[in-house]
Amino acid sequence: MSTTRAIVTLPPPARPGDVVELRVLVSHPMETGYRRDADGRMLPRDLIRRFRCRCDGETVIEAELHAAVAANPYLAFWLQVGEGQGRLEFEWEGDNGFAHRETRTLSRR
Repeated sequence: MSTTRAIVTLPPPARPGDVVELRVLVSHPMETGYRRDADGRMLPRDLIRRFRCRCDGETVIEAELHAAVAANPYLAFWLQVGEGQGRLEFEWEGDNGFAHRETRTLSRR
C-alpha cells in the first residue's frame, strides 16, 4: 500500500438497477520519460499503467493508461448498481512498483 492520495466520488444512495457515475482521481506525476530537468538530465519514466474497478469482486472497468495521460489522472465512468453489497475496489498499478488501492461501498436507498 502506498501513501498516495486518491479521491473517490460516489453517487447519492441508489437502488439496484440504477445507473450511477463514479469518479476517481489519484495523485501521481505521470512522468513520460521524455522531459529533462533543469540540469538537462532526462527525468525517468514514472507512469500509472493500469486502472481497475471491481464491484463485489467482478471487474466493471479496466483501463490501460499511456504517457499522454496528464498528471493526477482523473477517470469518470458509469456503473449499473447490482443486487450485491456494492463493495467497490479501485486499483492503480504503474512503473517502479507503484500500486494503490481504495475501497468504498455504495449507499443504498
